[in-house]
Amino acid sequence: MNFHFAALAICLLPCCAVAQQATTRPILDAMPAPASRPLPSIQAPPSGANSTGYVLAPEDSIEVTVWKEPGISGSLPIRPDGMISLSLLGDLQAAGYTPMQLSTAIAQRLEKFIQDPNVTVTVLAVHPKQIFMLGEIQHVGPIPITPEMTPLQAISAAGGLSPFAKAKRIYILRERQGKQIKIPFDYTKAIRNGDQQGLSLTPGDTIVVP
Repeated sequence: MNFHFAALAICLLPCCAVAQQATTRPILDAMPAPASRPLPSIQAPPSGANSTGYVLAPEDSIEVTVWKEPGISGSLPIRPDGMISLSLLGDLQAAGYTPMQLSTAIAQRLEKFIQDPNVTVTVLAVHPKQIFMLGEIQHVGPIPITPEMTPLQAISAAGGLSPFAKAKRIYILRERQGKQIKIPFDYTKAIRNGDQQGLSLTPGDTIVVP
């Protein structure tokens, strides 16, 4: 009797396992797959970054470093005409550029001689920025220049015009690429229209008041 019961249990055991597997499989298939988590992305640097900076001026001192080219690298003064002298390239305009702009300009010219030149421009010394006043004005001589200073502001800083000044015939002398240019300035028009001539001074300018 016991022998027949044991044999029956052994025969039923595989059937129960198959039935349990058939019952469990649909439940597993119906469960949603775990959501995949996206990999973090690498963000690009923000566009429109501010590219302004210190603008080089005559009599500043800079260091030009060309990687693996010590014969071209060195400390250089910016001459009063705004130029520098560099090996292989000769005279180059430096005043009016930012250090980064100047390094790019030098690298572009060196491509004729060096493959993929890497140029760095560093400011070593800054010459005090000033302009000069001449002629019929209260205080003749140099005055400090401020950023975006206009001729009207400079004349005011120098004490104003003298009673004999010819206000409509004022002009500015400016060095540009080794040449002196003459820029007219109408003081009377600037006073009347609120100095809207769009003219800003640069270091080394000379305002001449006839």
